[in-house]
Amino acid sequence: MSYVSKSPWVIHYDASSCNGCDIEVLASLTPLYDAERFGVINTGNPKHADIFLVTGSVNERNIKVIQEIYDQMVDPKVVVAVGICACSGGIFHDCYNVIGGVDQAIPVDVYVPGCAASPENIIDGVVRGVAVLEQKAAELASARKGA
Repeated sequence: MSYVSKSPWVIHYDASSCNGCDIEVLASLTPLYDAERFGVINTGNPKHADIFLVTGSVNERNIKVIQEIYDQMVDPKVVVAVGICACSGGIFHDCYNVIGGVDQAIPVDVYVPGCAASPENIIDGVVRGVAVLEQKAAELASARKGA
């Protein structure tokens, strides 16, 4: 277990969702589900975050914000798309301003489907994201040794 997986920091962004998934993200942080038992800490600063948790679909107004938050995060970083809207645009995919899921703006590492995604699935997605983060950290370390 590396230092990365001991305490992953998560930044959450609501990209025009109905707030169903956002409520479930908040529920996953409550004592009932206790995502913090895995060392997960919610932060508001992208420069401190390891995992970018996005809910809702991407549209013309928020695509730049999503890209800016992603660009401000330090490598290695992981993106988790939570809910069917973040995965594919969901029920809003035919709306005039909806571009699609988060993968239309930035690369996504973990998809957590559901409408709304349950706290258990969100925590599972974050834990899978931690495994991806650990792998990316190992690849980054080996690339630095080889350079």
